[in-house]
Amino acid sequence: MLKKYFTALTIAIMATACGKREKTAASDNQLDSIATEYVKLGLSIGQYDGDFVDAYYGPDSLRPAKTDTSQLPEEAFLQKATALKRALATVASEQKNDTLVRRAEWLTAQLTAFERRIHLFSGTFVPFDAESRELFDAVAPVYEEKHFQSLIARLDRLLPGQGPIPERYQKLADHFLIPANKIDTVFRTAITEARKRTLAHYALPAGEDFKLEYVRDKPWSGYNWYKGNYQSVIQINVSQPIYIERAIDLACHEGYPGHHVYNALLEKNLFRDKGWTEISLYPLFSPQSLIAEGSANYGISMAFPGDEQREFCQNVLMPLAGLDTAMSHAYFEALTIRSALNYARNEVARGLLDNGMSEQEAKRWLTDYCLLSGKGASDYLRFIRKYRSYVINYNYGQDIVRKYIESQGGIAADTSKRWKLFEALLSSENKAGDLLKK
Repeated sequence: MLKKYFTALTIAIMATACGKREKTAASDNQLDSIATEYVKLGLSIGQYDGDFVDAYYGPDSLRPAKTDTSQLPEEAFLQKATALKRALATVASEQKNDTLVRRAEWLTAQLTAFERRIHLFSGTFVPFDAESRELFDAVAPVYEEKHFQSLIARLDRLLPGQGPIPERYQKLADHFLIPANKIDTVFRTAITEARKRTLAHYALPAGEDFKLEYVRDKPWSGYNWYKGNYQSVIQINVSQPIYIERAIDLACHEGYPGHHVYNALLEKNLFRDKGWTEISLYPLFSPQSLIAEGSANYGISMAFPGDEQREFCQNVLMPLAGLDTAMSHAYFEALTIRSALNYARNEVARGLLDNGMSEQEAKRWLTDYCLLSGKGASDYLRFIRKYRSYVINYNYGQDIVRKYIESQGGIAADTSKRWKLFEALLSSENKAGDLLKK
C-alpha cells in the first residue's frame, strides 16, 4: 500500500513538473513572438526617425519593406506598442519564472521608451525628468548652482596662476593637447592596452574586432557603431581638441571594456546562445542606453583603476605624443574635480529643455562649471538639442553602475569579483530600476 502511495506521488510530482515546463516553454515561445514584433516595430520607426536605431544585426526578414516616410504613422505605432505591452503584462502575470518575468519587464520598459520617442519625434514634449524616466528608466538628481560653485572653489585652490578659473584650467590643459599628427598613434596604443587589460579577465567571442576612423564636425567626441558579428566601427571626432586622458577614456568607453565589449557579449550570450531576438535591435533612446553609457564610463576605472590611468598617460602616452609630464600631477587632480562637475551638463540640458534657461546662460554654465571652451560649449549645445535628456546616461548612468557593482561586493580590492560582476552586467538585459533595487 505504501509503495502504491509513493508511486502515485511520484507520478503526480512528475506531472506537475512537466506541466510547469510546458507552461514555461509556452510563455517562452510567446515572449519570442512578442520580441519579433518588438524588433519589427523598432525597425519600422527607424525608417522615419534616423536616430532611432543605433544597431541591428538580426535577420533581414524582419526589416520592413521600403515605404513613403514623409508622414510618421504616429497612432498606428503607438497602438502597436500598447498592444505589445499588454501582451507582455499577460505573460508576466501568468509566469513565476524569474528570467521570463525579467525579460518581459525589460521589453516593456523598452516599449515605453518607443512611445516617448514617437511623441518626441512628432513634437510632443514633457518635462526633462519625465522624459528621462520614460526613455531611460531614470531621473537624475538635481544640483543647485552652489554645488558647482563649491567644486570650482576647490579647483581655484589647485590651479596655478591668477585670473578666471576656466582660463587657468584651459592653460593647464593645453599642455596635454595631443598634436594632430600623433592622434592615431596615441589612440591605437591606448586601445591596445585597454583591450589587453580586458582580455586578462574576459574571453571575448572569437573574431571580435573593430575599425578605427577619424571624423569631423560631430556633436560628440567619439562613437561606437556596432555592426554585429562582434565587429565595431569606432569613430573619433578630431574637430574637437583631444587631450591626453581622452585617449584612454575613449579607448575604454567606445572599445574595451565599454561599448564594443557590451554589444559583443549581448550578441554572444543573449542573441546567439539564447535566441533572444529583441537584443539584436539596439534602440538609442531606450533604457538600454543608460546601461550602455554608464557601464562604458565605469569601464574606464575597471581597466585603469586608481592612479593607473595617470601612470599610463605619464609613462607611455605622453612620451608618444611628445608632451612634457612636468605638470601632469596637477592636471589629473584637476580632472578629478572636473569629473564631479559633469552633473552641471544635466542642469544645462534640464534648464534649456524645460525653457527656464537662455542659450547665453547655458553657455555660461558650460564654460564656468563644465570648463568647456567657447567652441566646446557650442558643440555641447548641439549635442543637447539632438540628444536631449540622453545626457544623464553618462554621469548618472555611471554612478548607478558603480553603486550597483560596489553594493554586490565588487570593490577595487577584489579585482576578480569586480570583473565577474561587470561581465554579468554586460551580458544581461538590465535597466536602471533593476540596479537601483539591489
